[in-house]
Amino acid sequence: MIFREATIDDIPEMQVVRNSVKENILSNPALISPADYTSFITVRGKGWVCEMEGHIVGFSVVDLQEDNVWALFLLPAAEGRGVGKQLQALMLRWYFSQDKDRIWLGTSPDTRAAAFYRKSGWIENGKNGEKEIRFEMTRERWNTISGTV
Repeated sequence: MIFREATIDDIPEMQVVRNSVKENILSNPALISPADYTSFITVRGKGWVCEMEGHIVGFSVVDLQEDNVWALFLLPAAEGRGVGKQLQALMLRWYFSQDKDRIWLGTSPDTRAAAFYRKSGWIENGKNGEKEIRFEMTRERWNTISGTV
């Protein structure tokens, strides 16, 4: 497995990963354009990818403007191998190094993603819109969990 920063050349494969998920499915994949990915990984924040055998199997993107996780998705075949955990660690380590104190994300309830975030130490804090739950992570909590105190 190779983990590295995402580039605009990665966007087509990132879209394949995003559209392959079995949970948190986009109602209309065309709603998120290549320009959206470009903005989030070059202007608004940063992204990371995981490659296996020359192909992207997962990616994460953090948004500094909204202080949230814009994306953390894996190909279904890559689940259970530590890819999500490593992408999350890269993302949060960088995010909190940007002098940020709190980050949030939204995901559908009763999903593997919600269970992943709970297990990773995120705290459920209300709703995000009508259909999602909101999770939050603080720098202090992340430093304790990750051992970077």
